[in-house]
Amino acid sequence: MLTDAIRLLLFPALMAFAASSDLLTMTISNRLSLALVASFALLALVTGMSLHDIATHLGAGALVLVIAFGCFTQGWIGGGDAKLAAATALWFGFDYLLQYLTYASLFGGVLTLLLIQFRLFPLPAVLARQAWIMRLHEKGGGIPYGIALAAAALAVYPQTGWLAALGA
Repeated sequence: MLTDAIRLLLFPALMAFAASSDLLTMTISNRLSLALVASFALLALVTGMSLHDIATHLGAGALVLVIAFGCFTQGWIGGGDAKLAAATALWFGFDYLLQYLTYASLFGGVLTLLLIQFRLFPLPAVLARQAWIMRLHEKGGGIPYGIALAAAALAVYPQTGWLAALGA
């Protein structure tokens, strides 16, 4: 029963935290990515995931980490985004990786377009006093892509074996 509660709540809670953290601070903590990795390892052991399945999930996470790190070195994405994408890929393995990355790309595109539009309009004084809103409004500022990564993860997660085991 505890395992079922963890499957149902932990991953979505960590994703919600990643999105809100990136929105408010434009950072994603290393601790969050480590929590995703550790919770995957714990659930893989507790649920009796086979060594082959664990290896394929590790492979998916490693592949995304290498590609995302390459994107980070070019300045295309942030380091926190790269680590979050890799830790999420670990949870999904290759079975759901393409679906996750497709959703992340689509949601990221929509998020970027919305922020571009948002940055075209002057802020009302009440909003201009909020540091996090000013950061979002800054022309040429970054995109809190962790929001798109988390939204994509939450869109894919219900279809995975993690929730299918609950009969959800």
